[in-house]
Amino acid sequence: MKKFKMSIKNDLKIALVGNPNSGKSTLFNLLTGLKQKTGNFPGVTVDKKSGRMKLPDGKQAELIDLPGTYSIYPKTLDEQIVQEVLLDADHDQHPDMVIVVADASNLKRNLLLFTQIRDLNMPMVLVLNMMDVAERRQLKIDLRGLSIDLGVKIIPTNSHTGAGVEVLKNVLAQPLVKSKKPFYQVKGLAEKTIEDIKSEFSLDEDYRAYQYAQQNVRLKFLPESEKERIETIKKENGFYDVPTQSQETLGRYALISDIVDRNIKQSTEGNKATLSQRIDRITTHKVFGYVIFLSLLMLIFQSIFAWAEGPMDLIEAGLAGFSDWVKGALPEGVVNDLVTDGIIAGLAGVLVFIPQIAILFGFISLLEESGYMSRAVFLMDRVMRNFGLNGKSVVPLVSGMACAIPAIMATRNIDNWKDRLITIFVTPFMSCSARLPVYTLLIALVVPDDYVFGLFNLKGLVLTALYLLGFFAAILSAWAMKFILKTKHKGYFIMELPGYKVPQWKNVGLTIFEKSKTFVVEAGKVIIAISILLWVLASYGFSDNFKNAESNVRQELPTNASEEEYNIALNAYKLEHSLAGSFGKVIEPAIEPLGYDWKIGIALITSFAAREVFVGTMSTIYSIGADEDDELTIKEKLSKEINPKTGKPMYTMALGFSLMVFYAFAMQCMSTVAVVYRETKGWKWPLIQVVYMTAVAYLSALLTYNIFS
Repeated sequence: MKKFKMSIKNDLKIALVGNPNSGKSTLFNLLTGLKQKTGNFPGVTVDKKSGRMKLPDGKQAELIDLPGTYSIYPKTLDEQIVQEVLLDADHDQHPDMVIVVADASNLKRNLLLFTQIRDLNMPMVLVLNMMDVAERRQLKIDLRGLSIDLGVKIIPTNSHTGAGVEVLKNVLAQPLVKSKKPFYQVKGLAEKTIEDIKSEFSLDEDYRAYQYAQQNVRLKFLPESEKERIETIKKENGFYDVPTQSQETLGRYALISDIVDRNIKQSTEGNKATLSQRIDRITTHKVFGYVIFLSLLMLIFQSIFAWAEGPMDLIEAGLAGFSDWVKGALPEGVVNDLVTDGIIAGLAGVLVFIPQIAILFGFISLLEESGYMSRAVFLMDRVMRNFGLNGKSVVPLVSGMACAIPAIMATRNIDNWKDRLITIFVTPFMSCSARLPVYTLLIALVVPDDYVFGLFNLKGLVLTALYLLGFFAAILSAWAMKFILKTKHKGYFIMELPGYKVPQWKNVGLTIFEKSKTFVVEAGKVIIAISILLWVLASYGFSDNFKNAESNVRQELPTNASEEEYNIALNAYKLEHSLAGSFGKVIEPAIEPLGYDWKIGIALITSFAAREVFVGTMSTIYSIGADEDDELTIKEKLSKEINPKTGKPMYTMALGFSLMVFYAFAMQCMSTVAVVYRETKGWKWPLIQVVYMTAVAYLSALLTYNIFS
């Protein structure tokens, strides 16, 4: 049996709740600063952001930034988390008090969620954020009257300037008084059902019992027996979920509308088109909108090369020097080789790309903070509809450019199963951030540093083309699958276009820091583990050739060969006949038509764990096969590699573009396969997806290699 209770802890636990685009995350950053961490809610991969906050009375509080939601009735996994945390008194994240953040310039929409949480009878405070926007729209808000009508303490804030934040902290340090009566009387909708559930589950609040009736199937904290008991009570009393919920929502909005009209007045000048609306006439235009969008993409990808080059060179030089120092500091032997050729070489494949990852997510954060990202999604919806994609597919596909895993999980808001399946199937074609290290390494290797029209860097144009290539592969595959699955359902897509605003640079900085840290930690763990394993496989072998490597190399080399030439030849020979080399040799006949050798074959195998492992693998392989005094970077080592069959450079433009195209299309991500298995509840679609994407990648890479050869 569940009963609402205050948690008895020394530290307060405070939940931050609000609609998307209400400035909630900005307020969270202001309240916590850098004292925050990102994890996952138990049992799901939804991000959980929490932070420490010191109150004026000296107490410490844990602030939990819950996902943005419009209502306590969930439509996505993120919104379901909010529901679970608020309704389950035994949940680890169940708060002692709640801060509801609302957009002061759009209160009629924002207050629905507030009224629902208020009726759960939890200690709470209402923050009217974005007061500067409300003032620009010439809205005059009677804060005292609004506070009385809503029955809650109201704090006006401006998260851009920080105004009102200290007042909010002072309020949180004081006991918050609960409302004596509910905002909306749900008992009139289902009195007998509510009373029976309150009695059965020892609940105090009418609305909490009403939510048990409305959402018993969704509430994970209820055991099956209790869900069945609620279902029985509903049937006995003739309770129907959907019509009752509609009646409740309409009733709440009617009360909200009366209160807002009574306490908020707008001058006649405020009814004119806002600056955001005027800008939207250009940014969402049928022609100019796409020109602006493509220009921004080109700017981002041009910057990734132009701005990151200097920091990347410094990191590469620093790591090469560090590796050389470690090699000299440690005694010669297995440990020395493992640390320098395995761990440091693999780590170099991660750290060197931090500047590019930081620039990419810096731009993404700027677009989100400014409000433009919503316009980009709106523009994409227009294109995707022409290829038969569901309107709700837009958000998963766009977010797939960051990571396919949360993007695939975001398809849960697509009601039609076939449309959802198509979106899951094509989302991995979108170039995620894990592909960026592969792209940039190969582009830097084979694309000349030339400019088109004296303005556009050729490397940046190639990177833009690769991202567009993935996008077109996704929508063309979706178009084909529409015919295969014979879908006729027409989806809809509704989203809010927030007002434009000046980006909060602190938020941008925090985003860059968090994303870069996540890349280093998450990718680094996988790459280092694989680098160590790969070093072992590349350093040892059981074949006679490996065991007799020294004598075999002596026989192959001319008698006048120097000791340095002998060492280089010996290292290369051992690598080729090692365990790793044997694996590469097995698949070499299959990949040789693409221009690849057994070394690239090893990287293709290991990078199935994660695409970015390709770079770490190549770095480890070429460190093991190189001369001990060689301090060259991975790019320099690859550029000096000679094709033994032609005697010419191995990494030509044909091979480079072939590899880029292969990685643009291939399903080189074990985690994505796992999440597709979970979302489709079986191995059928993940296996079809892997086979299809690998076939597209192979054939496209083969065609590309032959075109550029």
